[in-house]
Formats: sequence, structure tokens, C-alpha cells
Amino acid sequence: MIRFLILLSLSFYSLLAVAQQPLTQQLRGTVIDQLLQRPLVGATVRLPGQSQTVITDAEGGFRFTSLPIGSYRLEVSYAGYKEVILENVFLNTGKETVLQIAMETAIHTEAEVVVKANSRKNKPLNEMSLVSARAFSVEETQRYAAAVNDPLRMAMAFPGVVGADDGNNQIVIRGNSPAGLLWRMEGLDIPNPNHFSSVGTSGGGISILSTQLLANSDFVTGAFAAEYGNALSGVFDLRLRKGNNEKPEYTLQAGVLGLNAAAEGPFSKKYKGSYLINYRYSTLNVLSKLGLLPDETATNFQDLSYHIYLPAGKWGQFSLFGFGGLSDDKDKAKTDSADWESKWDRYTSKFLSNTFMNGLNHTIQLGAKSSLRTGIGYSSTRNAYDQWLMNDQYKLDRDYKDDHRTRKLQLNSTFNHRFSNKLQLRAGLIAQLIRYNYYMLGREHEDEPLEEVIRSRGNTSLQQAYAQLQYKLTDHLLLNGGLHWLHLSLNNTSAIDPRFSVRWAINPGSSISLGYGHHSQIQTMGIYFAKQQQPDGSDKFLNKNLGFTKAHHYILSYSQRVSPVLLLKTELYLQQLYNAPVSTETGSTFSTFNVIEDFINDPLVNKGKGRNYGVEISAERYLRNNFYFTVSQSLYQSKYRALDGVERNTRFNGNYITTFIIGKEFETYRRTRSFGINLKTIWAGGQRTTPINVEESQAKGYTVFDEQRAYSLQNPDYFRTDLRLSMKWNRKGFTSTLSLDLQNVTNRLNVFNQWFDSQKGEVTTNYQTGLIPVLNYKIEF
Repeated sequence: MIRFLILLSLSFYSLLAVAQQPLTQQLRGTVIDQLLQRPLVGATVRLPGQSQTVITDAEGGFRFTSLPIGSYRLEVSYAGYKEVILENVFLNTGKETVLQIAMETAIHTEAEVVVKANSRKNKPLNEMSLVSARAFSVEETQRYAAAVNDPLRMAMAFPGVVGADDGNNQIVIRGNSPAGLLWRMEGLDIPNPNHFSSVGTSGGGISILSTQLLANSDFVTGAFAAEYGNALSGVFDLRLRKGNNEKPEYTLQAGVLGLNAAAEGPFSKKYKGSYLINYRYSTLNVLSKLGLLPDETATNFQDLSYHIYLPAGKWGQFSLFGFGGLSDDKDKAKTDSADWESKWDRYTSKFLSNTFMNGLNHTIQLGAKSSLRTGIGYSSTRNAYDQWLMNDQYKLDRDYKDDHRTRKLQLNSTFNHRFSNKLQLRAGLIAQLIRYNYYMLGREHEDEPLEEVIRSRGNTSLQQAYAQLQYKLTDHLLLNGGLHWLHLSLNNTSAIDPRFSVRWAINPGSSISLGYGHHSQIQTMGIYFAKQQQPDGSDKFLNKNLGFTKAHHYILSYSQRVSPVLLLKTELYLQQLYNAPVSTETGSTFSTFNVIEDFINDPLVNKGKGRNYGVEISAERYLRNNFYFTVSQSLYQSKYRALDGVERNTRFNGNYITTFIIGKEFETYRRTRSFGINLKTIWAGGQRTTPINVEESQAKGYTVFDEQRAYSLQNPDYFRTDLRLSMKWNRKGFTSTLSLDLQNVTNRLNVFNQWFDSQKGEVTTNYQTGLIPVLNYKIEF
């Protein structure tokens, strides 16, 4: 009996000792040259808090094993390069942390650049972007309140950015239309990567992209580097992470929006290649049928995204990547006329939005000073909408139909060369073959018969070329200059856009930057094919010869680091826009500056002008001790002129945006559990709107706007507060996270628009969404 008690006691203390052992994880990665993307052999990688140092191997790799979970500071140095310091490198039990650290060449090796990893930071990954550019991390899309793993919703926390409306994730940047945004992934231009998107838009209801695939990426809001073309307002330059090439890892997630599963791992133990794949299926339709959602709309979506990395030794590296999304929305008219409170109760509609993109990249080193990346991409998009109106005999009459299909085959080649530590070159070609099939049946007013507005199918092409040089006068003074050429074969239209920027680091804590860019963008493809029937029965394409919309961007920026974790930044900007399509109809004030997703069948000419100018001031505290905040104030004006030459407010001229975000994570003993609370508040001037001519609307039975007073009224201020609560558990072999995002936690009903309800005989106001809870549970192992 005594022997049994002794054995029992020893077993208990052994189990207690094991339980008290800290949970560990390994930290590894590669160190590469920022321009050429080649590995740096012999770089020194240090963990100061652990007094550990390793040297990168023949492939630029490094590894630290058996580190207690938590946050670490990492320091990397290499002869001839600027030192890199990464803060807040997080280790969890569920997945290994695998880093790719890019180093910038130095003229004087004692120079130091401090880069904050996995937290808010200013330094863009693209070394050619010197002004109005910043990197954002996947951690931000997961941490910020109501970002719900969406890059666009995350960007709404940045200065000068506000949402177009709460019903989707489109963003207004410095007063520009959301249509001016460019999406790029792994060097290839991609179609709008969002579910429930419409033709010509840059956003949608829900992002197709999964944060399981995204690596740290860049967001640019003005005076873009020469490699970015066919954009006016902003650029999302997305990069994908490689899957774990040593061990399989998995992620499962269930939430209000759907079920999500991700897998990654090596192809074999002897090969450095890897795969990474993510699939998501919506459960919104199921929840609606169970009565757990407020409306009866049948909403469905699903998506798949992947990245396959295939190193080929002396033949370079290959990577396959892509995404695909299917989404549809169906709504039925109410069959009892007693329930017809407005005309919208009588509509039956079907909407679908399908998007696919697949790419293949090949990167190879051409000697010690050059590299070449060549990519091929194929994309397909389809947006279709059918609408029927239930008449007084309870029969459905077709009211509207459109079906727009676009396919693109793309070739992209980028050449990088370093002449010396002071001078480097990037040049490239982009060629797109575009196949289109557009159809639209509609009417200008409700009392007019349906007519075929667009029916066009065919091929065209878009070509781009660019070259840019970067010259370092010193380690503190940097110059960029380049040209971008854009050509549309459809109507043989071309543009040459010069770009220039300079950055002067006045001292280790402050810098001043100046940028200029001339930018051009083609019109939404559907605009070119609006037609009008002639007296002889033939069709005339009204807008096929439209040129590009163009803009001059001028930017002056000053930043001051007042402490290791606090950055103050002020940016002044002026955008002079011209050549915008405007209507030629008498009395019309229409301009594409104000368009988000409308179909346009007016005859247009490139005589519109506009200007956006303002100042953005921000104070940003980087994540330190699990606490961060950012407060920013944007003051701006956005004006335009239609064909009549009168200067008016644009639709997006809200005049000001105040944004405040703050977050704190509370950890328990040994960091096995943590509770996070994150808050975001946006207070902005309302969008502009055109008054409704009530008397004329009553007489005609549909909404008639007072065109001569276009955008003379302003909606009430936009106010929204989002709250995110999360709980994370680290256990041996896996990490789990429970999160609740409360979008619009105060249930503020911001005004969306107004229209004349012919059934009620009065003007009705539509409001944006109220409180929306989004619950998620995720496990990584």
C-alpha cells in the first residue's frame, strides 16, 4: 500500500511538472534581397531577448527551435545591407511562424532601417513606392474591429479612406469614385476579388480572398510608382505566402458567414515545394431557412483559393496561384397585395456574380545583379441580374435584364537590375487579350418600354509598359523616376504617364517625401458599347471612341517618429482630374466621377474636369505590450465640372473623415490564453445627393431629380462604431480562437439614399445596415 501511494505521488508530480512546462514553437524563415528576391547567405539573425544568434544557410534560411510561445523581437544584419529590426513576431502553438525578410542595400553599412513586423507600419514592401503607400499585414485584417479578414474593410481604418456604403466593402479614397481602384496579385492584374460585385466595381458584399493565403501586402492611395497603371484612386498590391514546406498544417473555421477549411504542407520531405489551399462555403441560406436571419432573401456563396510553390533549382522558381468565387442572390415578390407597402415588395429578382483567376509565375536569377519574373494569367467574370415586377393581376412582367461576361488572358514580365548599391532599374510589359460579351435590356424611366441598350461581343486588347529607376544619393536621400505607357486597341487610344518621387530622411526619426504622378484609366468596358438605334434601324455605338480619364497627383508628406512606437504623419495632396466622360445631353450634369456601378447609355464626351485636395493627419502607436491605437483626421474637397462648366460637389465630397482605432490584448500566465478587445470609430461627412423634384415625380410616377442642383444637398454625418471581442487559447499542438465582431454596435442608421415611391406618392429614405453580429470559431493545428 505504501509503495502504491509513493508511485501515485511520483506520477502526480511528474504530470504536474509536464503541465507546468511552457508551450513552445519554432521560428524560421529566409532572408532575401529586396529587389532581386535572391537568398542572402551568411546573414546574421538575432533574438536579443533570448540571447540566440544564427547564420543563414546556403538558401538564406534560418531557424530557432523550442521557443516559448509569445512575442519576439528579431534583428537581421548583413554586410552591404541596411539592418532590419522586426518587432512583435508572434509564436502560437497551432502553426509555425515562417518569415520572409527582405533587406535593402545600403551605401554606408551602418545605416539602419526599423521595420515593424506583423503590426501597423509605414514602410511599403515595394521599394519603388515612396509616397502615399503603406504595407498592411494579415494580422491587421484579423485584429481590427469589423475587418472580418477583408482587406477593403481593413483599409477603412486608414487616413483618407471611407466606405462607399455599409452594404458592401467598396472604398472612397480621397474623394475618388471606388471604380478607380486597381487590384494586383503576385505581379498580375486581377479582376475584382469580391462576392456580389457588379460590373465596373472594385468591391462587393464579401471578399473572395482568404487571409489564410495572404502575406503582408501594399496599399497605395496616390502618385503610384510607374509599374502601376490603369488606376486613378488607389492600388492593392497583394502578395501570397507560401505553404509550410516541412509539415502539414490545417485550419478549420465556422461562423455566421460560413464554413472554412484550409490545408498546407510539403509535397515530400526531400522537396522544398509546398501547397496552400482554402475553401469556404456559405451557410447564410441555411440560416435564412431556419429563420435566424431578418429577411427571406436566398443568399449563397462559395470560394476556393490556392498557392502552389515549385522551386526548380537552377531553372528558377515556379508558382501557381488563383481564386474562384460563386455568389448569387434571389428575392421573391410578395404575393399578397396587402403586403405591398412599396414598389420593392412587388419585385422578383435573380443576381449572380462569378469570378475566377488563375496565374503561373516563373522567377529566375540572371547572374548576380539581375532577375526576371514572367507571369501568365487567365481570368473570367460574369455578372448577371434579372428583375420582374408583379402586376395587379399577380403576373410577373420583365422589368430589367443584364448579363456581362469578360475573359482575359494576360502576360506580364518584370525585369530587375542593380547597377550598383546606388542605382537600380525595374522595367516591365503587361499585355491583356480581352474577350467580352455584354447584354443589357432596360429603360431610362419606369413608364417607358424596355429596349436593348447593349448587345456586343468581341475581342480587344490592352497593352502596358513601364520603366523606373531608383537612385540613392545617400542612405538618407532617395530619388525615383519612371514612365508608364497604356494603350487600348479597341479605339487605338494611348497615354504616356510620367512618375517622380523623392524621400529625404532628415534624421533617424523624421523624413519628408514629395511625389508626382500622371495617371490614366480606361472606362468600364460596358460604357464603350452603349448603343442607340438610328432611323434606318441600324445601331450606333455612342461611346466607342472615348479616351482615358486622366489625373495629375501631387503629394507632400512629412513623418516624425516621436518615440520607438509612436509615429506622427501629415500628408498634403492635390489631384487634378480631366478627360472624364460627361453627358452631352442638354441640361445633364452627369459625370463618371460620381459613378459606382450604374449602367450608362448616355452619349458621352471626354470633357469633364475635377479636383480633389486635402490634408491627412495621423498619430499611430504601433503594437507594443499588446496595445495599439491610431487616430487620424482627413479634411478634403472633391469637386467636378460637367459639360456646362459649373463647378459642383462630387457625390463623394464628405469634407472630413475622423477615424479612431484602439486595441488591447490581455494575456494570462505563460500566454496560454489571451482576451482581445478592439474598437474602431468612424465619423465622416455624409455623401452628397441631388434634390428630388417632388411635383414632377408625382406627375410622372417615378423619381425625377433636379439636375441643375446636382449634389447640392449633403446627407447627415456618417457615424459608426465597431467592436471586436476575441478569446484565444494556446494548447499543445493547436490554437483556437473565438471571436465576435459587432458591426455598427450603436445600431446607428446612416442614410443611404432617397427615392420617390410612386405607390406612396412621397419621397422615401433608405438607410444603411444597423447592428450586425459576426461570430466565428477557428482552430489551427
